[in-house]
Amino acid sequence: MTATAVAFVGNDFPYGRVTSQEAKEAIAKAKPRSFWLDSKSRPTAAPGLAKDISTGLVIVGGGFTGLWTAINAKIHQPNLDVVLIDSQRIGDGAAGRNGGFVSASLTHGFPNGFGRWEHELTQLVALGHENLDEIEEFIKEHSIDADFEWFGEFDVAITQEHADELKEMTATAKKYGEDFTFFDAQEFSKYVKSPLYKGAMLDADCALVNPAKLAWGLRKVALKLEVEIYENSPVLELDQSVNGIKLKTAMGSIKARRCILATGAFPSLIPKVNRMIAPVYDYVLVTEPLTEEQKQSIGWNEPFGCSDAFNQFHYFRMTKDGRMLWGGYDAIYHYGNEVIKEYEQSDESFVMLAEHLYRTFPSLRGIGFSHKWGGAIDTCSRFTPFWGTSLRGKVAYVAGFTGLGVGSSRFAALTLLDLVYGRKSERTKLSMVRTKPLPFPPEPFKSWVIALTRWSIDKADHNGGKRNLWLKLLDWLGLGFDS
Repeated sequence: MTATAVAFVGNDFPYGRVTSQEAKEAIAKAKPRSFWLDSKSRPTAAPGLAKDISTGLVIVGGGFTGLWTAINAKIHQPNLDVVLIDSQRIGDGAAGRNGGFVSASLTHGFPNGFGRWEHELTQLVALGHENLDEIEEFIKEHSIDADFEWFGEFDVAITQEHADELKEMTATAKKYGEDFTFFDAQEFSKYVKSPLYKGAMLDADCALVNPAKLAWGLRKVALKLEVEIYENSPVLELDQSVNGIKLKTAMGSIKARRCILATGAFPSLIPKVNRMIAPVYDYVLVTEPLTEEQKQSIGWNEPFGCSDAFNQFHYFRMTKDGRMLWGGYDAIYHYGNEVIKEYEQSDESFVMLAEHLYRTFPSLRGIGFSHKWGGAIDTCSRFTPFWGTSLRGKVAYVAGFTGLGVGSSRFAALTLLDLVYGRKSERTKLSMVRTKPLPFPPEPFKSWVIALTRWSIDKADHNGGKRNLWLKLLDWLGLGFDS
């Protein structure tokens, strides 16, 4: 069946009008590739699997989750034979395409955690901060050059209603161990100047990173620990064998006692997982380096991260060399969970992002863009990762990160190892780990539901946050769709 894109581009973003022609001209010369992956420091690809091998543990997927799983498996069991296999090159997927925000949150933000697991939220908050601290310690211990720095993230209010909600959240979050700080419009203007902003909430416990360099650094550590890595080797089949499982590729196979699936938005080898995720494409622009005059015009003197408070939100930050990364808002689903390279470019989405940047920062109108790209996010109906096992516990999987996986992927990896080896831990006792999201309906209903939800949240964003009957029903069911 021909892929059908489900997308709605907002034309009433709350600042003036910028012509599409101006935005089209601005993105025309941008390279159609990830800014992070466009680097001379990218390592040479490992060979593909072209033989039959056996191992104690095989990990499918070489993103952050797969890398953290391989590393921690070897740290805790140095004599364990570990194989990591990826269908592409390490970092080619979400690991090299995100904004580089390393959040302490394990629950896709405090509000989502509060709404779903309030009874264990204090514990989840503490585990999240512990996880982020340990990521920093690991990066330092292994001298990984990933531009990891603690700059924090601002949640930015576009309306007064947003500002009031953020102020209330700041007070509520303190009861559960979060230390957020609220800034009104005048106070926040000392950090970022935009005619749109009504205030902001600072989460100081958020780091920024070059995600591709982090993935490559973890890859180097994994190889040093003698993890066997194969790249450009799609796994075609997963079957149960007498002593474990067997994976087949086009030119080889792997027999393993245990298997972990960390495939993100790509089709899972466990069919039931595919019913619980919806791969949505998110798009990103990176500008040419800002001049000192341009930086002063928007008052941005420190490279912290930001995201706005809309349902369809933007995230943005400065890169180490003074460019602005600006992404988000669109979340495009293609019929049948389709994930292919052709969807990584969308001029319609890039033009929309450029227009929104110009409306947010009028003094940057006309700035050029050096890179434009997209990538698939494994969203699910509860916005957070979910775990499970299959084939009598010999296979463990995780999926559904919904875009905040740079930090939580390490926690997910440790949880996967607990599950596949049958270990009870503080992690495996969590309701978040023991439960799963409701699955999406089968096609064509899945596309219809996502389209209706996208249309509804777009209307809510442009109507003072008022939620229609469809969104109220989803709220009552504890369901949602996000980018």
